[in-house]
Amino acid sequence: MSIRYDKLFQILKERGHSSNYWLRQNGIHSATANKLKKNERINTDTINAICKLLNCQPGDILEYVPDGTQTDHE
Repeated sequence: MSIRYDKLFQILKERGHSSNYWLRQNGIHSATANKLKKNERINTDTINAICKLLNCQPGDILEYVPDGTQTDHE
């Protein structure tokens, strides 16, 4: 997985939001919220919607991690 959404969940935590619940309550489908948790592909419309909700830039909620790079979650 080259794109990771750890930054999104960190922002939500810092703002006191329950991640999946908050996403679903703000129009993000539960299947998409689960994809975000698993660092799976989502479309740019979803990224746009999240950035609009959080008033942030895409780089604030996602990051590129080259394949083969170890992270805390692996």
